Amino acid sequence: FIVLILSAIAASSLALDRCSVLRAVKASGVVGIKGSTAGDYVCLAYYASGYNPSLNRSPTEYGMFQINSYWWCDDGKTPGRKNICRVRCKDLLNNNLKDDLACVKRIVQDPNGLNAWVPWKQNCKGKNLNKFTTGC
Repeated sequence: FIVLILSAIAASSLALDRCSVLRAVKASGVVGIKGSTAGDYVCLAYYASGYNPSLNRSPTEYGMFQINSYWWCDDGKTPGRKNICRVRCKDLLNNNLKDDLACVKRIVQDPNGLNAWVPWKQNCKGKNLNKFTTGC
């Protein structure tokens, strides 16, 4: 029984593979918003979290896409939080990317678009992103 619980805990914190992320991105409806490509989102996920959906890199950044708790999700502790995506931050820390990508979709529709993410600006913007989408 204890082994089963430990296995479940370990599995919930494992990074996803690139092709799983690509499939989720394609199914989410984010591709094409403001000219974005599937490669943009897979690249963002790689540089933001290494495809790790359970990452909480700083006290205010959550999940595979490192969604900020001041603007986008509710962590229950950030003063003045807006929770524009209407999602609990802790719900972004699992392998189900539907809620993450629904929030990403909302963020990308804002004036900053993908520029809202520093990892995307520094590593993905204007680059050939074929390596993130080929072979899946």
